[in-house]
Amino acid sequence: MRSISPLLAGLMALLLVLPAGVRAEVRLLAFGDSLVQGYGLPQGEGFVPQLEARLRDGGHEVSVINAGVSGDTSAGGLSRIGWSLAEDVDAVIVVLGGNDLLRGLDPADTRESIGGILEEIRARGLPVLLAGMQAPGNYGAAYKEAFDGLYPALADAKGARLFPSFMAPLMGDPEAPDLAAARALLQPDGVHPNAEGVARIVEAMLPQVEAMLAEVE
Repeated sequence: MRSISPLLAGLMALLLVLPAGVRAEVRLLAFGDSLVQGYGLPQGEGFVPQLEARLRDGGHEVSVINAGVSGDTSAGGLSRIGWSLAEDVDAVIVVLGGNDLLRGLDPADTRESIGGILEEIRARGLPVLLAGMQAPGNYGAAYKEAFDGLYPALADAKGARLFPSFMAPLMGDPEAPDLAAARALLQPDGVHPNAEGVARIVEAMLPQVEAMLAEVE
């Protein structure tokens, strides 16, 4: 009888270890706007590829799916979350609200839309990490309080993990933010992080992402 090659033997062993229908790789959906999509950055330097690389370096068998749409508002995200989840995904990161701020939209509308997104995700039994945004002071104290507060309130109400501020890692010490250093981590538009800025964000978010993946790995 002919002997089985080592490669074939290894494949057969893998099939015996994995139950039918079980994937070895975790699929993580990164759902958001241009901050997720990778606006202005070369291929491989955006949020999604950098996050996937760091997770794989840490020993996680994970594929991060880019569901970022430049210019998308929270309402736009709500309109497409259903078919985005049609992908066979295991966990979700939500990064939305920046374009709501740029347009000065009512925080109550943003809260309703992001709340609907979280409900759709949780209805499918998926763990979710919500990244917060902070309003600039020029909208007034009342607007800032309402907008900044919607993220922790929604995370608590909808059972989501919370990364308090997507852009905060660019600012350094929160007690004494370094605005000059932050500007050096932004692209010329002054809005989107450059590759080094993205790396800072990924590094800060990594523990939360790994804790979420522990629920499904």
